[in-house]
Amino acid sequence: MNSTDVPRLSVRSPGDLIAAVPYLLGFHPADSVVVVAMHGKRVTFAARSDLPDPREPVEAAERMAEPARPVDEAARHLAAVVARQVADRATVLGYGPASRVTPAVDAVRAALADAGIPVLDALRVTDGRYWSYLCDEPECCPPDGTPYDTGSSKVTAAAVFAGQVALPDRAALAAQVAPVDGPERVALRQATERAGRRLADLLDSAPEADVLGGRTVRAAGRAAIRVAGRRHRNGERLDDDEVAWLSVLLTDVAVRDHAWERTDGRDADIALWTDVLRRAEPEFIAAPGSLLTFAAWRAGHGSLAAVALERVLTLHPGYSLALLLDDLLRRGVPPAHLDGWPAVRLPGVVRRRKRGRRGPR
Repeated sequence: MNSTDVPRLSVRSPGDLIAAVPYLLGFHPADSVVVVAMHGKRVTFAARSDLPDPREPVEAAERMAEPARPVDEAARHLAAVVARQVADRATVLGYGPASRVTPAVDAVRAALADAGIPVLDALRVTDGRYWSYLCDEPECCPPDGTPYDTGSSKVTAAAVFAGQVALPDRAALAAQVAPVDGPERVALRQATERAGRRLADLLDSAPEADVLGGRTVRAAGRAAIRVAGRRHRNGERLDDDEVAWLSVLLTDVAVRDHAWERTDGRDADIALWTDVLRRAEPEFIAAPGSLLTFAAWRAGHGSLAAVALERVLTLHPGYSLALLLDDLLRRGVPPAHLDGWPAVRLPGVVRRRKRGRRGPR
């Protein structure tokens, strides 16, 4: 499941809404159920999940309990996410064949009703046509569906003008965070070996007072983060040794947290951590991938956050920051809850206080 907060788009018809969905999600959905939430007359939020297979029940919590269907579990999840947003109504759209879309849409409608969210319409979208589950008037909702043309919609034009991008599918979105390969990967592997030797030399040269080299590593990490941020703000790209050195230093939690406090939803943040995630060696992607997830979520790019987080958790399923962000995305916490970051707390996180110098006893 993924969700996003995006610049609001005004819609006047089901065709306009269908045209808006790919820009709300960042890609054209398929085999999906999407809930588009509205506040007043404006679209404010969209959440998507894959169409579940209604033939496969989830195991009951107790042997004698009635097993829950995946379609119902997914519906309740979507409704709970939407309920946390600034929304007073919603429309449900299912993409795919009627045999799979209908039970999913029905379940989501029921879950939204239980959550107190009125459903304006429920649509099935397939092969350039849509059908409404709430309208049976042949004059406006013909049995063979209503054709739509997203290319001629003003919503499409407005989204493109605003810089919104709709990729062909979710796989195209995932490709944006996929690791580089070929000669570039070989060069980065060699750069990471050099970074490892550089770190060992740094620790060997640490002052005696810095017993484990922690202060020395943190100082190097802050310097690397400062340089990387400045380079990306100026539209420059880090070289292989800079990427490798930064990725190695980010394994120190204090260095990672220093980067985290300086990461928000700025374009430069997203560009930096996307680049480092794609180029870092697999064992070092947890921190940059989590930082990209956070930056994308703060910017309202929920789908990008989801695919970045998926990469991290696939290779590093126990990484604490990734698990925290996974919970954040699954609960549908709105990015606006962290306006003022890092002065405000991330929901569910108790941040450590920095120790000040002790005064004289």
